[in-house]
Amino acid sequence: MPYFVVHEHHSKRLHYDFRLEMEGVLKSWAVPKGPSMAPKDKRLAIMVEDHPLEYGKFEGIIPKGHYGAGPVVIWDSGKYELLSGSIDEGKVEFLLKGQRLRGAFVLTKLKGKDKEWLLIKKKDEYAVTSYKPEIALTEEKLKEIKERIPPCETE
Repeated sequence: MPYFVVHEHHSKRLHYDFRLEMEGVLKSWAVPKGPSMAPKDKRLAIMVEDHPLEYGKFEGIIPKGHYGAGPVVIWDSGKYELLSGSIDEGKVEFLLKGQRLRGAFVLTKLKGKDKEWLLIKKKDEYAVTSYKPEIALTEEKLKEIKERIPPCETE
């Protein structure tokens, strides 16, 4: 079963990188407000470049001067099951089996847009009426990450 990962990315602005293992890579979308477990929340998801599968385990600090500079932590991860659709069709339905994200979701491409999609929670037993993503990057987690990275990479 393929896996998914959501990175909490503190670059210029906090956003969440939603990634699905497909076709030997991680298909990736930047989700400015983060995923939601509330079906009424239609989250803008901007498709970005594919990432290698190994990137799914990445936690660290992208150094200043590099694209996306700032701390990155895993916000959620787990397995997923493809229900229907494909990237090429512009609509993908899937079941997430993560710690925070569970149940049915859909990614649907906005008509006439090249990279803009919506990430939407479908109504099921995991759906809630209101949702705000909890921040995973605590001071303790940031300290742990900094201790793992040589000082020259973070300066």
